[in-house]
Amino acid sequence: MKFLVDSDWAIHNLRGSRAIAEQLQLRAPEGIAISAISVAELYHGVFRSPQPANAEVILLEFLSDFEIIGLNDEICRLFGEQRARLQTRGTPIGDFDLLIGCTAVYHDLTVLTNNRRDFERIEGVRIETL
Repeated sequence: MKFLVDSDWAIHNLRGSRAIAEQLQLRAPEGIAISAISVAELYHGVFRSPQPANAEVILLEFLSDFEIIGLNDEICRLFGEQRARLQTRGTPIGDFDLLIGCTAVYHDLTVLTNNRRDFERIEGVRIETL
């Protein structure tokens, strides 16, 4: 496994972005995972959809291509450490993005995201954007 797809890339892909779909396809042989945090965010979109049942089928088909990575004690510890550091500096980011970034750091994965501004604040994270 080499990459962790962020929620924004997943959303763009699900909305039909050819550029994102192509990038995911190019990286697939190296292994792409998705955080359980992103899955939760994607389910939020499913249940805001006018047709949740159809949206869920599409989501599950998309997710079948990825390993879903959950949280563990070390990721939670890293989250607490990074969150305290960012708050002390006055540069906090959203908890979900921080959890996704800490998951990537812990598993030595590169985050595929267009949210460079927030992920760059996380120590040790590697990111790739379009």
